[in-house]
Amino acid sequence: MDTDFDGCMKLIREVTVELPIYLANSLNSLRLEGQKTAAIEILQQFDWEVPDWVIGNLGNIYVFYKGFQMCKELGLVDKIPRLVCTQAANANPLYLYYKSGWKEFSPLKATTTFAYAIQIGDPVSIDRAVFALKNSGGIVEEATEEELMDATAQADSTGMFIFPHTRVALTALIKLRNRGVIGGSDRTVVVSTAHGLKFTQSKIDYHSRAIPGMECRFANPPVEVKAEFGAVMDVLKDYLWSYSKRH
Repeated sequence: MDTDFDGCMKLIREVTVELPIYLANSLNSLRLEGQKTAAIEILQQFDWEVPDWVIGNLGNIYVFYKGFQMCKELGLVDKIPRLVCTQAANANPLYLYYKSGWKEFSPLKATTTFAYAIQIGDPVSIDRAVFALKNSGGIVEEATEEELMDATAQADSTGMFIFPHTRVALTALIKLRNRGVIGGSDRTVVVSTAHGLKFTQSKIDYHSRAIPGMECRFANPPVEVKAEFGAVMDVLKDYLWSYSKRH
């Protein structure tokens, strides 16, 4: 459809009123009950030791709170993590709301972002997200396009292959760590909800330095090599020599 996420959401809500089609997104309470199990899994994997911080996007923040709070009420843990909600700067209505001191929420027209699944200017889960943030001592942070692409390259260089929306969360981690908000010994979970293979073009463009106006500081440019043993060896020797000098 010739519209963005907000336009699709508006249309599907109208469609489900008229037709026997099931609305299964985050407006649906059953969807939330399923999503909250992510919080329980985090606690299980930490052997029921609560992490200090959990970083995710607006669509997940409330369900994380819901799952952690349920575990606290059941006596499985004695506290919940502080939550960090991350947004792309090109689609940041919650961030602006947070920076205003929660004075007034104003929907906006989201502009293009590499993290296009969160290119949302009028999120339907806004009230739930605010509730979760206020009750967990939470923070909202944003990521510019350059910041999120740089974070991708840094993460991928460690062997990960992350996707755009995790890039936004990693940017928040880096910024909050640099400001001293998240301490060096704090246990922090960054939630990734997909794999980078679903979003390869932006990675290719970044490492090829083909994104207009972006420095691409951590680019690892591809090298074209003839299909000959000698040509391949020359490139590898040059690479290994430069690597050994750096390290």
